[in-house]
Amino acid sequence: MTKQEITAIVINQVEQLNDTFPDAQKITVNENTVLFGNGSSIDSLSLVSIIVDLEMLFSTEHGHDISLTDDRAMAREKSPFTNITTLVDYIFELINEK
Repeated sequence: MTKQEITAIVINQVEQLNDTFPDAQKITVNENTVLFGNGSSIDSLSLVSIIVDLEMLFSTEHGHDISLTDDRAMAREKSPFTNITTLVDYIFELINEK
């Protein structure tokens, strides 16, 4: 699976979440969208929802069982949840290890 394919999947999931927000809270969704930390417009519950949805999606539709919140993800100097690009990079890394 390529990074472009993973990026499209992640952006689609964030856009689906964005569609549930009131117009005043909608965010611009692209590879630089901040998911966690300073500058994030997504609350922690929404981020957890994205993570769970992505894990299920990659498992059921793409045959990749990944865990995005394991100890390795939490121990990284730069969080894989900083923005969409860092999340895509982490998912790509997990998929290519198997």
